[in-house]
Amino acid sequence: MGKISPVSAKYIVHASIMIEGIVDKPDVIGAIFGQTEGLLGAELELRELQRSGRIGRIEVNTETRSGKAQGSIIIPSSLDKAETAIVAASLEVIQRIGPCNAKIQVEKIEDVRISKRQQVIERAKELLKKLVDTGMPDSQELADEVAHSVRVMEIQEYGPEKLPCGPAIEESDEITVVEGRADVLNLLKYGIKNAVAINGTSVPSTMVDLCKRKTVTVFVDGDRGGDLIIKELMTVTDIDFVTKAPDGKEVEELTQKEILKALRSKIGAEQIKHEVPNGNNAERRQLPPVRKDIRQMRPAQSIPPRPLAPQMQKRPVAAAPKVTATDDKKAFGKMLEDLIGTRGAYVLDPKMTILGKVPASELTTTLKSMSGGVHAVVFDGMIEEELVEVAEHAGVKFLVAMGAKSKSNNAVQILTADEL
Repeated sequence: MGKISPVSAKYIVHASIMIEGIVDKPDVIGAIFGQTEGLLGAELELRELQRSGRIGRIEVNTETRSGKAQGSIIIPSSLDKAETAIVAASLEVIQRIGPCNAKIQVEKIEDVRISKRQQVIERAKELLKKLVDTGMPDSQELADEVAHSVRVMEIQEYGPEKLPCGPAIEESDEITVVEGRADVLNLLKYGIKNAVAINGTSVPSTMVDLCKRKTVTVFVDGDRGGDLIIKELMTVTDIDFVTKAPDGKEVEELTQKEILKALRSKIGAEQIKHEVPNGNNAERRQLPPVRKDIRQMRPAQSIPPRPLAPQMQKRPVAAAPKVTATDDKKAFGKMLEDLIGTRGAYVLDPKMTILGKVPASELTTTLKSMSGGVHAVVFDGMIEEELVEVAEHAGVKFLVAMGAKSKSNNAVQILTADEL
């Protein structure tokens, strides 16, 4: 009896029952079998169907209220739709159970496969989402992962203090000095292999000797600690350029774009000496962010720049000097060669010292904001007429670039890569 369960059935018949009296569950089941016997023929006899496993165990749930019983009947079926509907309809012919009048009403026939199908769909969605999230990475992701692991494995130690550094620290003519091991790892991640860490604010003797032999760029965090490290390095050794991470950020958390932008915007040590005066001045201001480097080199008493045209009308035009010294041409040529591909610009004083480096796109704005002291500008780009006018107003004597769309005038001499 009852060889299938509602779990394995295809259909489930749900019916309600109302009895005008009090009866037990066996009375209801007996009435179902007894009053449907012979009604549907031998092939749909409930006892035979249950014995063969095509009809499951009949579940009856009743409760008594005010002397009357009511409840539900559940019959699982593995017959087809038509046969299941016939069996369900046969229940409604039952009018008495024991001595009491009764009424059975079929509420619905549930297709179990529909609910199972919905479960399958929901589960399939979950599995597909996991498959997409943890799927096979593309070839570029694989290459990046392998390259990253190799670069991280390349970290080495330098000197008796075992300073963390990249593999190219010895053979490279230029080095990048950072604060800690995590900074070196982040630079290695993006292919910068000439970085070395000082591991604190106290500069090791090995670092002092190394800085004397190399061209040094100091790359520190954008906080107060970074300013202290720059001051310490400038006190005990020779450095050439300085750059900082954006305010509030550390070098170890910068992206590749932020790192390259900071290195391209490095400024000369001479400017830092003006920004960080010698002595223990507790009121000294912090170093300006790299983005504002050249524009903040104006003397404190300089007035804001007025419109260009009126100033140019009042400013006397000096004769442009002629470059006759071979050494000056060589210096211009070497600086221009260093800038190729960087889209940057060097601003030089009359002693041919690099005051700072700015993006070529900001060169016009930078020259407008300066009140003087600029002898020459060397940049990776094309000299336009507007730049010549701004340079003349700023007192610039030489403009050196890859090419020019304008010619030299009485105040500014233009030199191109071909002439150098």
